[in-house]
Amino acid sequence: MESLIQQYAFFQNLPLWASIASVLIVFLIMAYRGLPLWVWAVTGFVALTGFNAPIWLLSVFAALIVLFNVKPVRRTLLSSPIMKTLDALNILPAISETEQTAIDAGTVWVEGELFSGKPNLKRLSEEEYPELTEAERAFMDGPVEKLCSMVSDWELYQRKDFSEETWKYLKEKRFLGLIIPEKYGGYGFSANAHSAIVAKLASRCGPLATTVMVPNSLGPAELLMHYGTEEQKNHYLPKLAKGEEIPCFALTEPNAGSDAGAMQSHGEVFKGDDGALYLRLNWDKRYITLAAISTVIGLAFKLSDPENLLGKGTELGITCALVPSDTKGVELGKRHDPLGVPFYNCPTRGKDVVVPVDAIIGGKEGAGNGWRMLMESLAVGRGISLPAQAIGGARTATRAVGAYAAIRKQFGINIGKFEGIEEPMARIGGYTYLMDAARGYICAALDKGAKPAVVTAIAKYNFTELGREIINDSMDIVGGAGISRGPRNIFAHSYISTPIAITVEGANILTRTLMIFGQGAIRSHPYALKEIEALMNKDVKQFDDNFWSHIGHVVQNKVRALMLSVTRGRLATSPVKGPAAKYYRKLAWASASFAFMADIALGSYGGGLKMKEKIAGRYADILSWMFLATATLRRYEADGKQKEDREFFEWAMQHAFHRIQVAFDEIYSEIRMPGYSWAFRGPIALWSRINRIGKKPSDDLGQKVAQAMQMRGDQRDRLTADIYLPLSRNEAIGKYEYAMKQIESSYPIYKKLYKATKAKEIAKDHVLKQLEPALAKGIITPGEAEQVQKTEEARFDAILVDEFTLEEYDRGTAAVPESKGYVNPEKDTVLL
Repeated sequence: MESLIQQYAFFQNLPLWASIASVLIVFLIMAYRGLPLWVWAVTGFVALTGFNAPIWLLSVFAALIVLFNVKPVRRTLLSSPIMKTLDALNILPAISETEQTAIDAGTVWVEGELFSGKPNLKRLSEEEYPELTEAERAFMDGPVEKLCSMVSDWELYQRKDFSEETWKYLKEKRFLGLIIPEKYGGYGFSANAHSAIVAKLASRCGPLATTVMVPNSLGPAELLMHYGTEEQKNHYLPKLAKGEEIPCFALTEPNAGSDAGAMQSHGEVFKGDDGALYLRLNWDKRYITLAAISTVIGLAFKLSDPENLLGKGTELGITCALVPSDTKGVELGKRHDPLGVPFYNCPTRGKDVVVPVDAIIGGKEGAGNGWRMLMESLAVGRGISLPAQAIGGARTATRAVGAYAAIRKQFGINIGKFEGIEEPMARIGGYTYLMDAARGYICAALDKGAKPAVVTAIAKYNFTELGREIINDSMDIVGGAGISRGPRNIFAHSYISTPIAITVEGANILTRTLMIFGQGAIRSHPYALKEIEALMNKDVKQFDDNFWSHIGHVVQNKVRALMLSVTRGRLATSPVKGPAAKYYRKLAWASASFAFMADIALGSYGGGLKMKEKIAGRYADILSWMFLATATLRRYEADGKQKEDREFFEWAMQHAFHRIQVAFDEIYSEIRMPGYSWAFRGPIALWSRINRIGKKPSDDLGQKVAQAMQMRGDQRDRLTADIYLPLSRNEAIGKYEYAMKQIESSYPIYKKLYKATKAKEIAKDHVLKQLEPALAKGIITPGEAEQVQKTEEARFDAILVDEFTLEEYDRGTAAVPESKGYVNPEKDTVLL
């Protein structure tokens, strides 16, 4: 201590302002680095000594050192009274039993780093990025490709069901057993393969993807694999894998939608005349996929045991059981009509349905554990099914819109060259790159055993919302070709069905305003959950350990946010070099600011934060876009920093930080902090707007993205990889691909005609009318004229829309219309 004091003697020889500034710099560095409390105590004591502080002040400071650093003293004099005050004032949100189960169901993954304010950027940059195994790739290129070729999206909408041949193939190739282990006759595919398969099916036909993904998501197979008895697994899993049993899972009911805990479906344990235990079940469920054709129903209900026959009490809570569909009292056979989208979405009811108590998933031990089963399964499933469906649609839109913009001409030029078209095209391409990055990043974590409930909620919400933006932009770009339904229309059915994805597996409004930040603020925060548990358990020791660590956490993030803001993130160290480095530094800046503001919200609103859904939604936006930026950074590096991907990467990263900035601005304008709200609305908001963490991608960058989407080649193929790409010119997207290829091949010829027109060698006219004079003057060859003719035929065929006779329309059937004037039907089946 004496030597330290001597080292600080230089303070006596400095001007007062310089000494104070030096001390402040030291304390800022200590706060930025998050040094422990005892280091602060020693440094403070040394500084006071260096300033020749009076004995009384040193004595007071020494007493404070003891108070804050000697834990038994601190617990008695500080922590215990503070704990009682917080408990009385409801400063921290209370957690109900169902909320506790939901929180315990998931694990914390990289979102914990983002919540910390000091993320381990090296860890974020080294998370695994997945590849399909040889077996998974073979299944994608074989059975999945074949299944896609068997289904026509348009014909399915007319028939309202798959053909017998398609159903047979689905079962033969075990599409309902993708996740079931091989020992039970399934494939045991990874989450990455499961996601990739659903995405490819979605690129062909949305209802096809839904039909496959639901049995492989939350349902009997998933629940049996993790919670079933060996007898249940051996009985059901082989039959589910082979399609001998068609499963559904009945959760939602009229009074229990997003609030599944409010379900009224009921089961009661009773002893039969044979002395065995049974369940008497009554339910009224709706929106249940595959219910009308199911052979086994996974049922969620509240279980009571009036006579305590199971020895677990009289009210056991939510339970899951398997009910054969042919059991007496089961009502099936009806279906809903979800926006005309032809997948089986149905009600089911049961009246005094009796099944053995062994029908409970997990047997008697599983009674009352249904809510935990559901939450743990959803913590994984939300990150696979709907995100996969969304990315399948996004890739298809990227490929089709890029082609259409290159093919379609107005005012004499390709519409893809209009700035008004470039802007939505940039969003489509940028979002697709970003979403695909997050898909892979999440699936890799799921395959390692993570169950990051907050991250999968981020995925479900953002993928479906971005998917909605993509399809809306696509419809705007293709115009009439998007609203005229028929075999040629690639976009209409995706547009129609989008609200379904927004609604299911947790409606997006609820997911954003309650789950992402509401659950994340407790589950992913370094200390909040531990503090709440300490308050609930009256555990002073646990509270003391975490409360004071939390205070240090707040101080550190306040200083980090300030210093990273002033230096625009340059104080942070990037784990990589190259274009991604600056964005890693920005991510550290965003994380520190977010973590500090999250604690401001927790402290300001306390237990009332649950009801502050508008402000919580903005915090959710920041957390979402930090995660999406993290995934995009990882993808760019994992892909080898491809030069052709640079524009897509830059657009996605700039857009992510722009969205983060918008959310911060809205928080500053709306947050209520007693005595300090003016500071957030005034100087802090002003500084944030001046020193923005992100701004919208520039028009020039958006133009580069849009132009890249209109060029055939490896980059476009990578961005739209693993979609179903029919090569027949009878298929809508096949027509686009063929026309695009012809346009690219003919470009040099069009350039000759353009130059000749500019030089006034030939008159300005439609290109087909220019061919004869151009031939006469030797500007082009006969072969080149024929090539242009073929290109214009392909262009015209690609932009045609469907038309039906009145009789066909009245019958609701569709014939592919004959093209007029340009396409030879005999050539229309030629493969590309």
